[in-house]
Amino acid sequence: MPPDSPTHPPSSSPGAWRIALPHSTAAVPIARALVRTALADIDMSADCDTAELLTAELVANAVEHTGGAGPIELVVELMATGCQVEVHDRDPEPPGDLSRPGPGSEPDPWQEHGRGLLLIRTLSSACGHRATEHGKAVWFTLPAIPAQPGPSPRS
Repeated sequence: MPPDSPTHPPSSSPGAWRIALPHSTAAVPIARALVRTALADIDMSADCDTAELLTAELVANAVEHTGGAGPIELVVELMATGCQVEVHDRDPEPPGDLSRPGPGSEPDPWQEHGRGLLLIRTLSSACGHRATEHGKAVWFTLPAIPAQPGPSPRS
């Protein structure tokens, strides 16, 4: 299978996808499409719009704030309790502060950048980062939302 094709690793989770993304801004729409497709595959999913937004923020941060060596990897794991999205890059430096904001830690409203991590902290049920063998993974989780019943068929 080509390195940029989604793979389904052996896992006990309802679904997991792993894809290598280019280290360019083209990675953002690819990542959004993969998350939307993954969440459409299950009945009990997380908020797709929020998942897409937060994934786009993580991927854009990886492209902007890490060196261009090596691909970025997107991992989407669907769980009975929701979903977890991870973005792996080759830079071992941790991202900005993913802990809950304290007084005075809000971004400057006049600055063009600096709101991505705030969105991730605010809209996810959990988020963080961890060291990996080749750099780091930055992640967030979203809780499951029960599927809405569709219209009942008419006789």
